[in-house]
Amino acid sequence: MSNMLNSETQSGDNLVQLSHTETDALLEAVREQINLNTFNPNDQHLLKQMVESLGDSRGMVRLSFAETLGKVGKAATPLLLDALANHPNPVVRRASAKTITLVGDPTAVPTLVNALLNDEDTVVKGSAVGALAKIGKPAVPALLKILASTEYPESAKGHAVWALGFIGAEAKEYLYQGINSDSAEVRAAVVGAIAKIAQEENEPGAFDILLNALADQAEIVRSETAAALGNLTYQPAIPNLVELLHHSEWESRKAAALALMKIGLSEVQEGRTVLEPLQTALLQEKEAPVQAVIKLAISQIEKFLKEDAW
Repeated sequence: MSNMLNSETQSGDNLVQLSHTETDALLEAVREQINLNTFNPNDQHLLKQMVESLGDSRGMVRLSFAETLGKVGKAATPLLLDALANHPNPVVRRASAKTITLVGDPTAVPTLVNALLNDEDTVVKGSAVGALAKIGKPAVPALLKILASTEYPESAKGHAVWALGFIGAEAKEYLYQGINSDSAEVRAAVVGAIAKIAQEENEPGAFDILLNALADQAEIVRSETAAALGNLTYQPAIPNLVELLHHSEWESRKAAALALMKIGLSEVQEGRTVLEPLQTALLQEKEAPVQAVIKLAISQIEKFLKEDAW
């Protein structure tokens, strides 16, 4: 097979679709070369044939080529990016993005962002954002730019939010800056990522940012922050959340009630602490959706405290 590879390399870049037998032989030969440390990462024709084989009809074969190209490393990045941007076969574009995830080359960020925003195939978009998340910190500015723009669809912004959450602590310097963004969408997205940092690293600074964000001028940020603190069952947030229970916007009051319920169900003492403010808020509440949530919170906490008494 090595002679075949050499002859193909000499013949130029006009690739033909290999048969299954030829593809299997190519994979075996390349693996052998990598194991023997004789693989030539400068053999562009060979690399192109490997990338083209990402379109094989067999899923395990595509995975094997992806893993092999991952071992080749950054030498394969330019060809993978070209395939991601230009290949007519969506299967090749999908596999190229997934392979870039294995390589983790920061130079891929612009092409991955373009695929996320513009590719017609939803799987390609998902694979591209997965690669951005794996690349980590170098991808954060581009992800924040997507969130701040009014031009991009909600689906792309949703992908960006997920990627930022995945990256988490690695990019905290960008995330801490993002909480001061002029864009409410950016601030709301950053809240979720900062909550992950707070959870994983138990960092006081991250919790302080979240507490301050409860007073953000944008409802979406206040609600996202309340939800995050509730999920973290962060007990020091109780006074801030009780204050939010009386905010002029009912969505914030609803978010505060849900967060207090989660914290109140975490420990008996916290349950007793939040019960009275919830009962007081219920007497004052005029909005039916908020009333329903507060009633649920009170009933769940009362049940929790009753069970603990046994």
